[in-house]
Amino acid sequence: MKSNYILKVEDAKTVDIQKALQAANIKVASIIEVHKEKEDKDNS
Repeated sequence: MKSNYILKVEDAKTVDIQKALQAANIKVASIIEVHKEKEDKDNS
């Protein structure tokens, strides 16, 4: 079975996400970045 998920992450690169999922024995077919928000300087 194939499933699609949308994640919203902070301070992570796609390679880091893929490695974390694979470490949890989750087979990753693809990771696609669909939107990138500008960082809010006041909240960092």
